[in-house]
Amino acid sequence: MKKDAKIYIAGHRGLVGSALVKNLKNKGYHNLVFRTHKELDLTDATAVAQFFDAEKPEYVFLAAAKVGGIVANNTYRGEFIYDNLMIQNNVIHQAYRNRVKKLLFLGSTCIYPKACPQPMKEDYLLTDPLEFTNEPYAIAKIAGIKMCESYNLQYGTNFVSVMPTNLYGPNDNFDLEKSHVLPALIRKMHLGKALESGDWAAIRKDLDRLPIEGVNGSAAEDGIYAILDKYGIQKKGDSIHLEIWGTGKPMREFLWSEDMADACVFLMENRDFKDCYVSGTKEIRNTHINIGTGKDISISDLAHLIKKTIAFKGSLFFNTDKPDGTLKKLTDPSKLHALGWKHTVDLKSGVENMYHWYLR
Repeated sequence: MKKDAKIYIAGHRGLVGSALVKNLKNKGYHNLVFRTHKELDLTDATAVAQFFDAEKPEYVFLAAAKVGGIVANNTYRGEFIYDNLMIQNNVIHQAYRNRVKKLLFLGSTCIYPKACPQPMKEDYLLTDPLEFTNEPYAIAKIAGIKMCESYNLQYGTNFVSVMPTNLYGPNDNFDLEKSHVLPALIRKMHLGKALESGDWAAIRKDLDRLPIEGVNGSAAEDGIYAILDKYGIQKKGDSIHLEIWGTGKPMREFLWSEDMADACVFLMENRDFKDCYVSGTKEIRNTHINIGTGKDISISDLAHLIKKTIAFKGSLFFNTDKPDGTLKKLTDPSKLHALGWKHTVDLKSGVENMYHWYLR
């Protein structure tokens, strides 16, 4: 890509998109195109067509998506499959119509089967049933991969799909109803620490920044206690108990969002669709690329790592009546390594960076 190439980042305010914007700017790309959700609803086919016709971007990073943790995925199943299908269908099709030079589609490793062999290779896609709680989201992302492959094969487009593992970093979602496990644990332990030390200024500041079910920092103490208790931050006598869903045994892999962005820009700059499969292959499929570390940690160990980082002194309670989700989800990033990229930020450093960012 030339430094003045027009690049559209769909979803530029989110965890993924904001990391992409930062990486591109740091590398000297200056002709970046954005639209907020209010300015452009990507589920609106007509609006997306008008945007592409007017802007004519040369490159597209499709990072816009409806995302969430296990609760949100299982609760808003219809929204997750509809919104994500509409977003990616509209953007990918308009990229084809307007002869975009290259598009990079971002999915998620939840596309792999629930009982997937570990670590998960790209070829394991569609070999067994999906995990139930995130099936609608996963099916949408699988459709995006297949749409990119199909357009490449029929129309000669250059659309590349990447499947990042669990991401965390600046601009993550800390909504306790909809966030993923790592940012949720950071916020819950931050609030727990404030509660155990009686730091009501910190609690009210946090709730003013991001109210929980409409409860903000101006609420009465009883109301704040009640909402924190509902989300598993419970005061029992002089100590604080923090509830975590499941057994704590599931293993998860985590990748710093800025590492993910660097991998995406590397691929956009250096690799094409033809590099994603073996030349001469009769059936071209599973051309997507895993982005991960190849290392995982149990939810229990993650919780204790965050507890130590934040200096929360309370106790952790694993609610085994709640679902665990898939027990192990570890990517095999060897395809990406072979293409020339590896991650740089380890989990301990990443959690420290994440908490410092949250405090700021």
